[in-house]
Amino acid sequence: MSGTRSIVQNRRVNQLSEETVGCPYCGETISILVDRSLDEQEYVEDCQVCCRPIVLNVFIDNAGEAAVGARCEND
Repeated sequence: MSGTRSIVQNRRVNQLSEETVGCPYCGETISILVDRSLDEQEYVEDCQVCCRPIVLNVFIDNAGEAAVGARCEND
């Protein structure tokens, strides 16, 4: 059973990718992890530089490519 569990965990890890996006507050480029197993996502993550909350919209296209949008929390 533990062999099956590690296979499932490995598949989940393979669906994560690092993407970059510009912070809408300070303009710095930051790295985020994107879960490619979901076609659409919206979540809030703090900027790694200025610590302000960024609303991230992530869309995965049919080819598996991620499009990431970032906006201020109050927009």
